[in-house]
Amino acid sequence: CMLIGIFLGALSIILGAFAAHGLENKISLDAQGTFETGAKYQMYHALLLILIGQLDKISEKSKKQLSILILMGVLFFSGSIYLLATNELTAFDFKVIGFVTPIGGLILIFSWMLLGYKIVKVKS
Repeated sequence: CMLIGIFLGALSIILGAFAAHGLENKISLDAQGTFETGAKYQMYHALLLILIGQLDKISEKSKKQLSILILMGVLFFSGSIYLLATNELTAFDFKVIGFVTPIGGLILIFSWMLLGYKIVKVKS
């Protein structure tokens, strides 16, 4: 949990810096903002994974389930956003994978809800 969070957090900073400096004259301002949105959501969920790793109240099995879901959600949500934002740099039209973004968002929402359920379940 925590190692995945640390990796995603570091990668988020790298990608955010890449967007700000490496892509600034290569993609539109809108696309840069979109890319940065992906990096922000990746960082939010990196921090969530680190927090989950620190929770003593939920089982290791639950932590593993949450880690897998959050990682999948970040890959689908932020990953597709990165590809869509840089679409104008490639010959491939990444708009065909645009449906993946909301699926990733739903997985992330479900992850938060599952975390809430696991915490409430432990308290009762």
